[in-house]
Amino acid sequence: MVASETPGALDGLFVLDLSRILAGPTATQLLGDMGATVIKIENPKTGGDDTRAWGPNYARDNDGNATDLSAYFMAANRNKHSVAVDLSTEDGQNIIRKLAARADVVIENYKPGGLVKYGLDHDTMRKAHPGLVYCSISGFGQTGPNRDKPGYDLMAQGYGGIMSLTGDPDGTPTKVGVGIADVMCGMYATIGILAALRHRDRTGEGQHIDLSLVDAQMAWLINEGCNYLVSGDVPERRGNAHPNIVPYDAFATSDGHVLVAVGNDSQFVRFCDAIGAPELGADPRYATNLKRIENRVTLTQSLTPILARMTKDELLGKMHSVKVPGGPIHDVAEALNSDQAQARGTVVAVNREGVADGYVRLLANPLKFSATPVTYRRAPPRFGQDTDAVLATLDLQNTQENPD
Repeated sequence: MVASETPGALDGLFVLDLSRILAGPTATQLLGDMGATVIKIENPKTGGDDTRAWGPNYARDNDGNATDLSAYFMAANRNKHSVAVDLSTEDGQNIIRKLAARADVVIENYKPGGLVKYGLDHDTMRKAHPGLVYCSISGFGQTGPNRDKPGYDLMAQGYGGIMSLTGDPDGTPTKVGVGIADVMCGMYATIGILAALRHRDRTGEGQHIDLSLVDAQMAWLINEGCNYLVSGDVPERRGNAHPNIVPYDAFATSDGHVLVAVGNDSQFVRFCDAIGAPELGADPRYATNLKRIENRVTLTQSLTPILARMTKDELLGKMHSVKVPGGPIHDVAEALNSDQAQARGTVVAVNREGVADGYVRLLANPLKFSATPVTYRRAPPRFGQDTDAVLATLDLQNTQENPD
């Protein structure tokens, strides 16, 4: 793919990325997609970002051998330069300080206080660079009784409540199928960084952003969190059903499942007419959404056998004809190969030397800017591939171990 010649919205922004795994890298990839220069620091003692080893799927070279570009790593690390630096050494710390002197943003996800011993924490860097925006991501945040506990996405989903809402009502609490606590934390980090930069541009003052996986996860409990705060009732797992709208669920047809999402009373009447059950639309027990919530069980019991006699296409066709929301349940292949995904450019091919076919396929950034489009300037980097080039701009001799 040829990158756009139009400068990105964040062209000229310099980001020093000391993060790894998913939350921080998600944020820095978003900034990079929008034009920022991102320098990703990777530890030469460990072979770099942990996710480089999170197989089993890897981009392969022209001889069929696995590279260090795992699918997981590539999901959050395009548009970055990889620099191998050992922060535990004096030389490594000196490199980071020189890079920080150029940076607008530093983002890190060490344990709280973990960078103090290297003199790379916010308080130390702020003295030298008062305009620096410094974002710290951790499991539980920089304060609180759990601040020193490590945090992974799974633990955040469990602690923050979302697992209690996910899964079958009588089954095991279930995590979301992807690292959504990490990803949403990265989204919040991006928003926070952009807001802090706006403040910096107005005042010249940088600031520290303290963000935790658990805080971010609790923030997106959204309606279920507020349902509890208003009522005092602890929300329950409902599978695919909705706590505040009925019917809003996955229903079995004769050849698979279909999503039914009736959002208001008029849609409900049209839905019942379309499926040949006008008596349900006229039943006073189901006349309003509140009544349908109260009588959720009996309504679902009535709808289930009616819908089970139809095919997926038949039911979706009937719903579409009366403008009632509904849709299929795609697997990943069906979703990414759908006509809608193709029309929207959901998958992008990015040139990458040293791999089979000369490119890697990645999930595109969903933002569609009219004036400053996102760009895919750099494929996810091999470990340390940019070390010498970046250090040369600092007029430093590379004393770091660099396997590339």
